Amino acid sequence: MSSSPLASVLFVCVHNAGRSQMAAGFLSHLAGDRIEVRSAGSAPGDQVNPSAVEAMREVGVDIAAAEPKILTTEAVQASDYVITMGCGDACPVFPGKKYLDWALEDPAGKGVDAVRPIRDEIRTRIEALIAEIDAGQEA
Repeated sequence: MSSSPLASVLFVCVHNAGRSQMAAGFLSHLAGDRIEVRSAGSAPGDQVNPSAVEAMREVGVDIAAAEPKILTTEAVQASDYVITMGCGDACPVFPGKKYLDWALEDPAGKGVDAVRPIRDEIRTRIEALIAEIDAGQEA
C-alpha cells in the first residue's frame, strides 16, 4: 500500500471556528493519515468556538490547538474534495474537484448542549465520506 494519502479534503465555513474545525477533527481522528485534511474560512474568526472544542473533547477528539485559517486558492487547488458548510459563493471552483455542500446549523454563539447534535451530524457525514473515499480506491 502506498504511503501517500488516499485523498485530500478541505472543509470550508465562514469563520473556520466551528463546523469545519469539528469536521477536520473527526476526519483526522477517524482516518488518521490515510486522508489529508485541511480546513479554512472565508472570514476566519479569532479562535475556535469553545463550545465546539468542548463538544469534541467529550467524544475523545482534541481540537483545542486548532486555529482558524483564511481560505486560499492554493488550498482548494490542492484538495480532491471541497466540502462547504455555509460559506456561500466565497469558495473558488476548479474543475476536477468534488464539491459537496453540507447544510449544517452554525454553532456560533451556542452552548455545548446545542453544539452536540451538530457535532453528531458531522460525525455521521464524516463516516460516510470515509466510506466513499475508501470505495473509490477499491473501484
